[in-house]
Amino acid sequence: MLARTDRTTLRQRSHRGSYDEADIYAILDEAPACTVAFVEDGRPVGIPTAHWRIGDRLYVHGGMGSRLGRAMAAGAELCVTVLLVDGLVLGRSAMHHSMNYRSVVLFGRAEEVTDPAAKEAALAALIEKLSPGRYPHVRPPTAKELAITRVLSLTIAEGAAKARSGPPVDDAGDMDRPVWAGVLPLSLARGEPVADPQLAEGVTLARP
Repeated sequence: MLARTDRTTLRQRSHRGSYDEADIYAILDEAPACTVAFVEDGRPVGIPTAHWRIGDRLYVHGGMGSRLGRAMAAGAELCVTVLLVDGLVLGRSAMHHSMNYRSVVLFGRAEEVTDPAAKEAALAALIEKLSPGRYPHVRPPTAKELAITRVLSLTIAEGAAKARSGPPVDDAGDMDRPVWAGVLPLSLARGEPVADPQLAEGVTLARP
């Protein structure tokens, strides 16, 4: 269970919140990307990027010269957000439209992974998140590729999850209004693979 802090204490609809690691980890693992926000030269910046988790640490990567990588490596205070939208909630009144969602907000400072073996292991975990069982079949990164890639991790210690589910919560006086109300489900789904035109004959993709 993550400890509550002033900036993770939920003040709006706190009953939807959770500080349980299992809830937070599940959302982080399902989401393909996050937004990392920080302050640069007195101005707020938010950068969307892929992320993955190993244990109680959240990882991101990028080029050595990337804006995000430089800020994280320099010890900038970070706010990481993840959002999964599960449905559009359509109410009988304009004010009771909403979304069903699952979200995580994390705070902290990152640490750079500098050991080559640890960097490769972290990047292997990213490939496994994208396509489980794939890493043993691809060419591993070379020493040069590792040297020009920055891998950073953030301890999942300060943060919270928040979620909404279920139908609209309409006013009693609107319940007989002749307009459809309910939830339009949304989901992130894998489509059919589209092969590289230069793919060698007979090679197929093992679906995760």
